[in-house]
Amino acid sequence: MSTPEYIEALETKLAFLEATVDELNQALTDQQSQLDKMQFQIRFLTEKMQQQQVSNIASMAEETPPPHY
Repeated sequence: MSTPEYIEALETKLAFLEATVDELNQALTDQQSQLDKMQFQIRFLTEKMQQQQVSNIASMAEETPPPHY
Protein backbone atom coordinates (compact mmCIF):
# COMPACT_ATOMS: atom_id res chain seq x y z
CA MET A 1 0.00 0.00 0.00
CA SER A 2 1.46 3.33 -1.00
CA THR A 3 1.67 6.27 1.37
CA PRO A 4 -1.29 8.24 -0.11
CA GLU A 5 -3.49 5.11 0.01
CA TYR A 6 -2.40 4.42 3.58
CA ILE A 7 -3.19 8.00 4.63
CA GLU A 8 -6.57 7.82 2.90
CA ALA A 9 -7.37 4.54 4.71
CA LEU A 10 -6.40 6.10 8.04
CA GLU A 11 -8.53 9.17 7.32
CA THR A 12 -11.49 6.93 6.47
CA LYS A 13 -11.06 4.96 9.70
CA LEU A 14 -10.72 8.19 11.68
CA ALA A 15 -13.92 9.59 10.18
CA PHE A 16 -15.75 6.36 11.03
CA LEU A 17 -14.42 6.44 14.59
CA GLU A 18 -15.41 10.08 15.03
CA ALA A 19 -18.96 9.31 13.84
CA THR A 20 -19.11 6.33 16.20
CA VAL A 21 -17.93 8.44 19.14
CA ASP A 22 -20.56 11.08 18.33
CA GLU A 23 -23.31 8.43 18.19
CA LEU A 24 -22.18 6.88 21.47
CA ASN A 25 -22.00 10.28 23.11
CA GLN A 26 -25.57 11.06 22.01
CA ALA A 27 -26.79 7.68 23.28
CA LEU A 28 -25.07 8.28 26.62
CA THR A 29 -26.58 11.76 26.88
CA ASP A 30 -30.06 10.38 26.15
CA GLN A 31 -29.64 7.62 28.72
CA GLN A 32 -28.46 10.09 31.36
CA SER A 33 -31.53 12.23 30.71
CA GLN A 34 -33.79 9.19 31.10
CA LEU A 35 -31.95 8.18 34.27
CA ASP A 36 -32.41 11.66 35.73
CA LYS A 37 -36.15 11.53 35.00
CA MET A 38 -36.49 8.07 36.56
CA GLN A 39 -34.58 9.13 39.67
CA PHE A 40 -36.93 12.11 40.05
CA GLN A 41 -39.94 9.83 39.67
CA ILE A 42 -38.57 7.36 42.23
CA ARG A 43 -37.97 10.18 44.74
CA PHE A 44 -41.49 11.49 44.13
CA LEU A 45 -43.08 8.06 44.58
CA THR A 46 -40.97 7.32 47.64
CA GLU A 47 -42.12 10.56 49.27
CA LYS A 48 -45.75 9.77 48.38
CA MET A 49 -45.47 6.30 49.89
CA GLN A 50 -43.87 7.65 53.06
CA GLN A 51 -46.76 10.09 53.43
CA GLN A 52 -49.25 7.25 53.33
CA GLN A 53 -50.04 5.81 56.75
CA VAL A 54 -51.21 2.31 56.09
CA SER A 55 -52.85 0.62 59.03
CA ASN A 56 -54.94 -2.54 59.39
CA ILE A 57 -56.78 -0.95 62.31
CA ALA A 58 -59.79 1.15 61.37
CA SER A 59 -60.05 4.62 62.80
CA MET A 60 -62.64 5.33 65.49
CA ALA A 61 -64.83 7.12 62.93
CA GLU A 62 -64.85 4.03 60.73
CA GLU A 63 -65.61 1.58 63.54
CA THR A 64 -69.18 0.36 63.76
CA PRO A 65 -70.61 0.29 67.25
CA PRO A 66 -70.85 -3.08 68.97
CA PRO A 67 -74.19 -4.89 68.54
CA HIS A 68 -75.35 -4.26 72.12
CA TYR A 69 -75.66 -0.47 71.59
